Amino acid sequence: MEIKKMYINGQWTQGSPGTTSDVVNPFNGDILCRIWESSIEDTREAIKAAKNAFYTTREWRDMDVEARSRVLLKVAELIEENQEEMAAMETQNMGKPLRESLIDIADGAGTFRYYAGLIQAPQGGVCSVSKSSGEIHSITVREPVGVCAQITPWNYPFTMAAWKLAPALAAGNTVVFKPSHKTPLTTIRLFELLEEAGLPKGTANLVLGGSVIGCELGESMDVDMLTFTGSTKVGQSLQRLAAGNMKKLGFELGGKSPNVIFADADIDGAVEWAMMGIFYNQGEVCSSGSRIFVEDSVKDEFMEKFVKKTKALTLGDPMKDPDMGPLVTKEHMDRVLEYIKIGRDEGAKVVCGGERYTDGECADGYFVLPTIFDQCSPDMRIVREEIFGPVATVQSFSSEKEAVAMANDTCYGLAGAVFTSDSAKAMRVIKEIRAGITWINCYNLGYNQTPWGGYKMSGTGRELGIYGLEEYQEVKQIHMNLNPGPVGWYVNS
Repeated sequence: MEIKKMYINGQWTQGSPGTTSDVVNPFNGDILCRIWESSIEDTREAIKAAKNAFYTTREWRDMDVEARSRVLLKVAELIEENQEEMAAMETQNMGKPLRESLIDIADGAGTFRYYAGLIQAPQGGVCSVSKSSGEIHSITVREPVGVCAQITPWNYPFTMAAWKLAPALAAGNTVVFKPSHKTPLTTIRLFELLEEAGLPKGTANLVLGGSVIGCELGESMDVDMLTFTGSTKVGQSLQRLAAGNMKKLGFELGGKSPNVIFADADIDGAVEWAMMGIFYNQGEVCSSGSRIFVEDSVKDEFMEKFVKKTKALTLGDPMKDPDMGPLVTKEHMDRVLEYIKIGRDEGAKVVCGGERYTDGECADGYFVLPTIFDQCSPDMRIVREEIFGPVATVQSFSSEKEAVAMANDTCYGLAGAVFTSDSAKAMRVIKEIRAGITWINCYNLGYNQTPWGGYKMSGTGRELGIYGLEEYQEVKQIHMNLNPGPVGWYVNS
């Protein structure tokens, strides 16, 4: 069976411990391949290679912006040429329906193309300053941060890799990259394309394995920036480890996002968008609209339509493009099922789903039926804690003020949505929701040009858009004295 290698300093190599781990197809439990696991020593070698490439050889950092842009455009072209292969790989490794994987791969190509163009736009500026000290010219410039460690989750393996690698490389940084050991396949393939596109040796390095690698990246004094997408708990641990050299941080963490539906909304539209908000990608989405709040006068109508359409969703082999595929691992499936049990024990009512699905071809897969809980209260764990699966909780409200209070009653602040035909009300409510990504009359849409990130315990910093590029840059202030003669300050000397 094939064993996938890590990529350090321009070389594909096996891990020094000689140990491997399985990469599993969640549809049937089959082993797709194995990966070599990196050790702490391997990780340090990757950091050393990135540090040398940035501070010593400087080939990528000092490359003119047009040449750097051409390399990134070549990466985008190669992704598009291999889109179908990579989408199949993503679906078999992660479990999402094939049409979703095709969108993810195309989005990744678009991300590289977007940043290839953005770095050719004007950057920096000139500040007006006081003339009292002479002819002073004040200039701001943007420079790469340095060695960037990047850690991505298992739910959007390729998309998250593109979101991090494209802006970091566009800015001129070097990278040590760690994908989730559960879903590394499309990231490994992406590194093959980076090599094919001509990225200089040591510029981008790939390590494979579990949490010990992430801890080393967080703690290393030779890493200048750490970015991470994943759970809040792991993000907190990495933040503590990163304090040693005060490295720059960018974290996109957990969420328990509100979806507020008013009585004057288009109910049919709200139902379908609510389904997109919680069942897309099997609900394994940090921005999922898992807490649904419906104005009491239309709750019965909404629930009837929501339950009916949810029960009609198809589950099956994700390569055959059902509505939903399996969850990523058996362990994660068991976690989601445990939360469903907790919800029942807390007194919430399951009106749809609520169990593992094992019919027909799904017998050996990690499937959970799309689940809706009614009769929920704010203190329930299923309302307060991130489940990260196809599980929605529904509560009702009677006023705009109450809706806002319920929406903000969470430690998270990643996303949120409002459904209403009243544009003034929509803007009032959306401005009150404490979240970084919000929608009006839609859900889960995102674009390369617009920022992505959260408030509160959902993280710090932003990805995508010009904000995503600026995350991987430092701002330098340059004061230039155009009249360098004596200043005349010390009158007695």
